[in-house]
Parts: sequence; C-alpha cells; structure tokens
Amino acid sequence: MSIEIITTSDGSHSLLNTALNETYHSKHGALQESVHVFIKEGLDYFLQGKSQKNISILEIGFGTGLNALLTLQRALELPNNIYYTSLETFPVPEEIWSRLNYIDSVGLKEKFNQLHEAAWNEEVSITSNFNLRKLKTSLQQINFFSEFDLIYFDAFAPNKQPEMWEIEVLQKVVDAMRTNGVFVTYCAKGQLKRDLKSLGLEVETLPGPPGKKEMVRAVKKKIMER
Repeated sequence: MSIEIITTSDGSHSLLNTALNETYHSKHGALQESVHVFIKEGLDYFLQGKSQKNISILEIGFGTGLNALLTLQRALELPNNIYYTSLETFPVPEEIWSRLNYIDSVGLKEKFNQLHEAAWNEEVSITSNFNLRKLKTSLQQINFFSEFDLIYFDAFAPNKQPEMWEIEVLQKVVDAMRTNGVFVTYCAKGQLKRDLKSLGLEVETLPGPPGKKEMVRAVKKKIMER
C-alpha cells in the first residue's frame, strides 16, 4: 500500500492512499471532521442521559489513530471507562504516523505514540480509563455479537471500497451492537440509509462537518429476529 501525508484545509494532516486515490479523512479538515462525526455526534451523543460506567467502542479503520486519540482526549474528562476496539488490515508504518501533526492541536504526544505502539491483538491499558484493543483483521474475518455501545464506521468511501458497505457487512456491524447502541459515519449515501433501516436501525441524517453537507447516525432500538 502506497500512502503519503497531505495537509487538509484546517491545517491537520491526513493520508492519501495513492492506489485508491482516496484520503483517510476529509480534505476540508481531518481534525474537524473526526471531532464532528465521531466525538460530537457519536460519543457525546451516546453519553447524553446515560449513567453506565463502561462504554465499549468499535472503530472500523484505525488508520492514522486520530479517532482513537480524540476519544482518549475526551476520556480524560470523563468518569467512564472506555474500552476501544479498532480493526485495521494495513497498519500505517511508524515512518508515516510519527510525522502526523495531530499533537499540534490535541497535544498528548506520548499517548498518541502509545496508541500506535500498542501491541496488536491484545488489550492494552493506555490510561486508567482508556483500554485499547487493536485487531489486525478485517470486519469480514471476525464476528461480534452485542458487544459494542458505539460504532465508528470510518472505512474508505463506498465508491473506493464498496465491499465494506455491502449489506452483509453492515449486518455484521448491527450484530455487534448492543440494544441502544449508536452507529456513526461520515457517509450519507441513500443506499446506506436504506440498508441500515432494513436492518432495523433508526436512521438520522445530520448536518456534516465543514465542507460536507450530511452524515449519518443510526440507533439500534431493539434486537431484530432473523
């Protein structure tokens, strides 16, 4: 896989997969996209009105580690314990991730390094309330059942990686969610929304981050009989 660092409109870095001609984040701003989609409309939304101590998150696509870093940053302000599982088939090499500039805005340089240096396929405690489990596998190769409160679906776009958006794969995601679990993604394609609704989720189209009109959030209100 050939990747190179690019600078997005908010000054934060992203990566360009040159084989797919696809960026890891919005060119309009990597940092502001991740904050808006996954933290504001994902984690913060899930936390509203809830008192549960432990929160389990599944991220599809560890990538640059930005979503994990922002979640860790938020966890430092929370009383909750975050159990963060992330899938990645092609880990970004150190010579790339070590040059990313997220710490210029977020800080937490040591923690960012720890996120990337954490061993694969085992649970690692990054802070007293943030536990990381990076799995070097694809979603197609693994099964979960009612394990996660929150899904960060951050795969490459449907026109670049269509196999990640097929209804059979989305079914695996829904199976992985607990009742009242929340799914968020930057994508707002009509087919995605129709598929999520057909799988029993309550789907919302929300304003997107700067430069993007819309995003999707969906909630699993009940277990569907299959």
